[in-house]
Amino acid sequence: MHLVDDVYFWVNWVLYCGLVALRAWAVVDCALRKAAAFPAAGKLTKPAWLAITIIGGGIGSLFFYPLNIISLLSVVAALVYLTDVRPAVREISGGSR
Repeated sequence: MHLVDDVYFWVNWVLYCGLVALRAWAVVDCALRKAAAFPAAGKLTKPAWLAITIIGGGIGSLFFYPLNIISLLSVVAALVYLTDVRPAVREISGGSR
């Protein structure tokens, strides 16, 4: 039984670290993008996306158990930014920061 507990702990730890890295990537990428590109791409403003990613990432990273609803909602917010907003803003700004 001890082996199962150890495996469960390490799976949670790896998943937690991966999700923290994903949230951090979204925050850093959003912070480095040009503010004018967000409305030009038809997205929320840069301060709005920064607030969403920072608050979501901060609150979601508080919970070690990565599969609770708050953690999952913060991951969804980061994924929406990375898969929808980031490509559109990148296209408007010519791929540069």
